[in-house]
Amino acid sequence: MTFVVTDNCIKCKYTDCVEVCPVDAFHEGPNFLVIDPDECIDCTLCEPECPINAIYPEDDVPAGQENFVALNAELAKAWPVITERKDALPDAKDWEGQPNKLEYLQR
Repeated sequence: MTFVVTDNCIKCKYTDCVEVCPVDAFHEGPNFLVIDPDECIDCTLCEPECPINAIYPEDDVPAGQENFVALNAELAKAWPVITERKDALPDAKDWEGQPNKLEYLQR
C-alpha cells in the first residue's frame, strides 16, 4: 500500500509533508503535490503533517477520489522530486476544503 495525495491539495500545495518523507517520494507540480507509489515505503509520516488532510492511505482514499491513485503514479513520473518545505500558494487559504478541484490541476 502507498499513500496518495488527493483533491484538497490542488491550488493549496502545502509542503509540510515533504520534509518528513525519508525516501523523497514527493513530486511537485505547479499547484499540486503527488507521491510516487514506487518510492513510498508506507511509513505514515506524511499523513499527519498535511494541514488540510489531503493525504490518505491508498485503501482509504475518499469515495469519488479513487482516480487520484493513478494520477499520483502518472504525475510522479513527469514532475521533479521535492524534499524541502516551501511556502504554500498565495491563495491557498481560499481553496482549502473546496470540493471538486481536479479541473484546476495544472500539469
